[in-house]
Amino acid sequence: MNKAIVVTKEKKVCPICGKTHFIEERCRRAETVIKGQSVCYDQKYYFCSNASGDENEFESGALLNINLLSALNAYRKQNNLLTSDEIVSIRKDYSLSQVDLARLLGWGEATISRYESKAIQDEAYDNTLRQIKESPYIVFEFFKRNQSSFSLDKQSEIKNKIDEKMDSYGREVTARQALMSEYVQFDTPSDLNGNRILDIDKIEAIVSYYAKKIKDLYKVKLMKMLWYADAISYMKSGSSMTGLVYLHKEMGALPVGHNKLLSLERINVQEETSANYDLLIHFYPLETIDYSVLMDDEIEILDTVIRKFKRYQTKQIIEYMHKEKAYSMTEADEIIPYSLAKNLREFKAGS
Repeated sequence: MNKAIVVTKEKKVCPICGKTHFIEERCRRAETVIKGQSVCYDQKYYFCSNASGDENEFESGALLNINLLSALNAYRKQNNLLTSDEIVSIRKDYSLSQVDLARLLGWGEATISRYESKAIQDEAYDNTLRQIKESPYIVFEFFKRNQSSFSLDKQSEIKNKIDEKMDSYGREVTARQALMSEYVQFDTPSDLNGNRILDIDKIEAIVSYYAKKIKDLYKVKLMKMLWYADAISYMKSGSSMTGLVYLHKEMGALPVGHNKLLSLERINVQEETSANYDLLIHFYPLETIDYSVLMDDEIEILDTVIRKFKRYQTKQIIEYMHKEKAYSMTEADEIIPYSLAKNLREFKAGS
């Protein structure tokens, strides 16, 4: 298990020593076995500083449930199943309760409740959930089939939500197809895409995550930070995070199709004018983004990049990038191979 970190401290009666004092809530990486598979997950527990040995830790009923869900979601990710958070997000997209979603799909009323808590869905159920997550048109097909399960008012509410999602879905699909068209020649894992095909969901989540942590995030800086996240990921695991392919440009690494990337519906970008009347491309977080597509080790990498470059100005990060061997060993407009990431400055594996 990894070293624990302190999450919070709260003064209350300790069930171990019986005294009122500050009790730490800690978190560490733990390992368990689910359905015959070894799974690593974030485990939370309370720590009593007055006790000694192995008797200074305890879990409340609430933490036991949180830890169980964390372990189950780690198993789901490991087996490419939707997490409980992703299932919740489907419901919220259409303003559905757990029972509503089950009725929409023609399932037992307790099915969604179980999948959001302690039960792992099988592949058939997961495929259905993925289909409605990805397409409001499929949601509409289920609605037409099972609308009699709802009151007239609820039918109208659901129909309005589906109409809204269809409109948004059309714009998003068009933007995604435009970006994907730039990557037709990179449709197999290679040194050019970091052994990963393009993952637009992850790109959108990373951009929003960066924007949430950095108030003034503009295009040039973002593009470099995307490259660093991908490069560190490749250096540590042998694959990039996004599957983006980067070109050697005057201001550093720039993704293929970067302008089409800005048109993605779930990237919150605004054109603004500076005091010098320069046009600025400003990125903001998106409240509805699904961060569950980011694994814990990927978030750790993003936080590493943020700590490094958060206070860098555009000129500084360009100059820093220019000193990378991955940049100096390639020519203008050439693709920067991921294999050159092993020469990253100050980003050593495990640091």
